[in-house]
Amino acid sequence: MDSNDLGAVGRRPLPPKPDLPDVAAAHRRGPADAVEARWRQLALVWQWRRERQEVLRPGVGYPGVVHLIEVARAERTLRRLYPYTSHFALHLSSCTRYPYALRVPSVLPRHDGRFQVFVPRGGTLLGETDTAEAAVALVVAHLPAGLGPAVAGTADDLCR
Repeated sequence: MDSNDLGAVGRRPLPPKPDLPDVAAAHRRGPADAVEARWRQLALVWQWRRERQEVLRPGVGYPGVVHLIEVARAERTLRRLYPYTSHFALHLSSCTRYPYALRVPSVLPRHDGRFQVFVPRGGTLLGETDTAEAAVALVVAHLPAGLGPAVAGTADDLCR
């Protein structure tokens, strides 16, 4: 049985995979395009994963990563940084290629609906909030001085 035929056993069908932006092509156009394409890609992928989870495991909570991405992207200073996720946590880099520059606090959405904000590189808890909006505000309050938009390249390139 195909995984999309789950409706045959009493479940609604899985959502179709989204059409994702071509992040590689965006990288070739420059860092601003790469950042914008990556934000769109993350939003689409995590939305699809949440919808898929709702079909496969109805009633099981799903961390608020989708809303977190939307809120962070709406914040002007964060929207200029290159986003990526790891284990549900949202990270933001000042460069567009791996290894990323870790200068900005990260946010981990918890299954209980709260959000934990961590200092970059140390894993030390900076704070815990009840909403994605409050978590993003905490990140913005702890941005390093002089942080500009993401630049093309890696963290190693920034050190040269």
